[in-house]
Amino acid sequence: MSNPNERLVTARDVWKTYDHGRIAVLQGVSLDVERGEVVALWGASGSGKSTLLHLLGGLDVPDRGDLNVCGLDPSREQDRLALRREHLGFVFQLHNLIPDLTVTENLRVPGLAAGKSAAEIEARLRELAAIVGISHRLDHRIQDLSGGERQRTAICRALMNRPRLLLADEPTGSLDEKTGDTVFQLLKQLAERDRIAVVLATHERRFAEACHRILRVREGRLAEV
Repeated sequence: MSNPNERLVTARDVWKTYDHGRIAVLQGVSLDVERGEVVALWGASGSGKSTLLHLLGGLDVPDRGDLNVCGLDPSREQDRLALRREHLGFVFQLHNLIPDLTVTENLRVPGLAAGKSAAEIEARLRELAAIVGISHRLDHRIQDLSGGERQRTAICRALMNRPRLLLADEPTGSLDEKTGDTVFQLLKQLAERDRIAVVLATHERRFAEACHRILRVREGRLAEV
């Protein structure tokens, strides 16, 4: 049985710069996230929110500092592969789905990458599609879906391998207000249902205030609100 208070993210004194150190994006960031928490990284565009998510997800590496995500170090290549396949889901502002493939074909990708059986993949994708309300769209191509349906599909893809941690980078940023509200509530409900930790980058205070904790990101520094 999993520990309900399991710490899934630990970051200590993390720094990230670009342009050979001339542009400081993150400056001495530290944070902890436990299982079942929904934590908002709240701040303006360019404050460092996305960069921090990318470091946690192994899409980039820090200049210095210590990271532990689900017991692995995302700055190490061998740990990154295991992290993405077994422990981590990522939802982007732009869904990053394959437009010419159907919903079903997109959802199969992470399961196939993790070596799951065809039967397990089919059962899981139908379970998730029913939860998020896209069962009637499984045979449609991504390019034929609405923005909200695409983001629901992206959430399903992120959850296919039953991750313990979900990183969401402005997942409502490209949606209208009503659809954005629906997608945010869906993420929160899924976190509570499956005891997934969610780290959500957002510039919208209303979404940040609906999370369990708010971490204000300003000029590359982090402060709890």
